[in-house]
Amino acid sequence: MLEKYISSDKGRTYYWINDKSSDFTLVFLPGLSADHRLFDSQIEQFSKQYRTLVWDAPSHGKSRPYKDFSYHNAALELKNILDTEDIKKVVLIGQSAGGFVAQSFYKEYSYMVEGIMFIGSCPYDPSYYSKSDLFWLRQTNWMFNIFPNGVLQKSMALMCGKNKHARDNMLKMLSVYSKKELCNLLYIGFAGFIDELCKLDIKCPIYLLVGKYDRTGKVMFYNKMCNKIEGYPLYIIEKASHNANDDNPEKVNALIQKFLQELK
Repeated sequence: MLEKYISSDKGRTYYWINDKSSDFTLVFLPGLSADHRLFDSQIEQFSKQYRTLVWDAPSHGKSRPYKDFSYHNAALELKNILDTEDIKKVVLIGQSAGGFVAQSFYKEYSYMVEGIMFIGSCPYDPSYYSKSDLFWLRQTNWMFNIFPNGVLQKSMALMCGKNKHARDNMLKMLSVYSKKELCNLLYIGFAGFIDELCKLDIKCPIYLLVGKYDRTGKVMFYNKMCNKIEGYPLYIIEKASHNANDDNPEKVNALIQKFLQELK
């Protein structure tokens, strides 16, 4: 995978891409505070078969500093990357907040999207969220600031990973942030999500994946609702928590392969 970056007036956005040729490009979108390393197990397998792209989202990992993070701006940066690489068709695989980027991108550029896989993510449709849900999302800054940085990072790693590998990997990704930077990132990622909520009429195929032990907010609840209301297939990943693709890559990779075969 080749490391590259694009620049805008807001900052640099780093991404990694191979030189394979395929009908569509797999675009892996890590969640809030995670970076490209979250998808190492998927890149290792699928970069051998498909053109594959993974990034450090704006304000994440190497793509710092970055001014004015929003999911809309992230979608614009992603479109700039795809244009730079002359990519016309994509399959978006978004973990947690990476799924928010996927939905924001679909809102603007649906004609480019062949399919979307969500891993521990949530819908953009505001009808899913109660007033209480939205209230607590707005409290994230002071809530996270209560904890010492080491405690906060370890707690997040425990929440995101079921096994030692996934937890250690999350800790490595979190280690680049100061406490102030991490708390601000979590705030703009959670509270900023509220302002971008909208009803999307998604026409492309969708898979929903959730770790069996995912206790992050109401992720499991929202996905079960989405499965019931929208009819999107829902797969519960055994031996996995929020970072299900890192906890159980064998199962998640098999489902990605199944999804891609169905798209073909």
